[in-house]
Amino acid sequence: MRSNYRDIRARNDSAWLIPNDGTRTDHRLRADMRRYGDEDEVDIVVVGAGAGGGVLTQRLARAGWRVVCLDAGPFWDPDTDWVSDERAAHTLYWTDPRQIGGTDPVPLGSNNSGRGVGGSMIHYAGYTPRFHPSDFHTFSADGVGADWPIDYWDLKPFYEAIEQELPVAGQDWPWGDPHAYPHHPHPVGGNGQIFLRGARAAGIDARVGPVAIPNGRFGNRPHCIYRGFCLQGCKVNAKASPLITHIPDALASGAEIRPDCMVTRVVVDDRTGAATGVNYVRAGREHHQRARAVAVAGYSIETPRLLLLSATGRHPQGLGNDHDQVGRYLMVQGAPQTAGRFSEEIRMYKAPPPEVSSEQFYETDPSKPYKRGWAIQTVSPLPITWAEHVTAQGHWGAPLREYLRDYVHWATLGALCEYLPQPDNRVTLADEKDRHGLPVAHFAYSQCDNDKQLTRAATASLETILRAAGASEVITIDRYAHLVGGARIATHAEDGVVDGNHRVFGTPNLYVVDGSVLPTQGSANPALTIMALAARAAARLIAAARGGLAEAQLASR
Repeated sequence: MRSNYRDIRARNDSAWLIPNDGTRTDHRLRADMRRYGDEDEVDIVVVGAGAGGGVLTQRLARAGWRVVCLDAGPFWDPDTDWVSDERAAHTLYWTDPRQIGGTDPVPLGSNNSGRGVGGSMIHYAGYTPRFHPSDFHTFSADGVGADWPIDYWDLKPFYEAIEQELPVAGQDWPWGDPHAYPHHPHPVGGNGQIFLRGARAAGIDARVGPVAIPNGRFGNRPHCIYRGFCLQGCKVNAKASPLITHIPDALASGAEIRPDCMVTRVVVDDRTGAATGVNYVRAGREHHQRARAVAVAGYSIETPRLLLLSATGRHPQGLGNDHDQVGRYLMVQGAPQTAGRFSEEIRMYKAPPPEVSSEQFYETDPSKPYKRGWAIQTVSPLPITWAEHVTAQGHWGAPLREYLRDYVHWATLGALCEYLPQPDNRVTLADEKDRHGLPVAHFAYSQCDNDKQLTRAATASLETILRAAGASEVITIDRYAHLVGGARIATHAEDGVVDGNHRVFGTPNLYVVDGSVLPTQGSANPALTIMALAARAAARLIAAARGGLAEAQLASR
């Protein structure tokens, strides 16, 4: 189904609110946005302006809600804040102190957290696959993971809407629930050509896309120029992120986006059990924003941390944590990365990093000893990241310099392995304090045997494709990508933190709308699913407020 611009503008005008005078930010829209005082009781305060918070803010503002969205980071300006410099992009990451532990500690930063309006989608690769129908009932089907209280078909119309609003470009998709994308696929660069060539030779099905980058102009957004700096903040505004895809429309609809505000506590009235607002720090001063409801969208480390920090007499272990579920079942995806050397010049950076992908190994193969699977996509490390790939092999000095000089001859593929949710992979509060005097998050992570088997199988598939394409040498590193979980959605409070409407168990007007609610993660990048879940949550909040659904009906689903 191709985009109908009139229908898209009827629900999201963001692409037309970007200036068409050569700049990329409507500073007047930001300067003139509606502003509320801390003493004003707004309808809802949203904590975090990333994939979940950005969509929720935009949807509720369009419905006439009085919305304040707080973000700990800045309100980015693509013209002045982003440069074609791999090292300078580190300002986009969440770099506040955190502790990591477990038998397989997960480095935090560049590939799994973000700071500022737009969140980690500012520096994601733009890859936007859907989850498969099977992802919503892995326990029933495969005996691992968990069943969601909703299924794929509940989310499908929101997938379709968000795909049009971003929009997503790609070939017709044969896996999971087969579907088309609003924009035709992009031209394929050298890295993608290697993947397609190797996949054909190895008997593996592959497709171009899906990426949240329009193939052509979209509203006032320009065409991608294939400059290769997708992970550094797209300076031309071709790659979708909430900063340009939903936030401008939220501002035009009356929302306030309040940057540089670190929320330190969700305030709850223990007498009524209801949230009354949030405490936050801005420019060194403490504030309290009153609100009739609160939605937390701080992602899988900061959301559990905030819920734990918000303990009350009524909930002494933290909000939503009466059954010790907050912070548990936090997941990462195994992301082994394999590079192959070719005699011809590849110049893998000359395209969006995830230009070609395959989900042929996504589902459980009953002939294998492990459950679930993995996806494969092109990845295109820039020189610093390429140097990290090489040094991970033990190369240094003259051999490292030789690999760096040889950079244009290498193609690189990556896998996303569905690591399973485990209760002891979790966020807790550490003894260490941050600059606000609050305990930092401690994230403990350990792989299970199924995780390790998946990584080995996925790595073998990457090396098979590159060898089949003619690589004379292959080198592989093990990596992690994408955080989800930590405040999982569940039918019962004993099994999770929020119900099927994203409402925190035990606090009737507190919601979590971000990647922390995912009970399983599939082998798909999570951004599109987080946005679709936020759109669904907003639709249900709006319907309930308008009397379209009774609270009793909502609570029962």
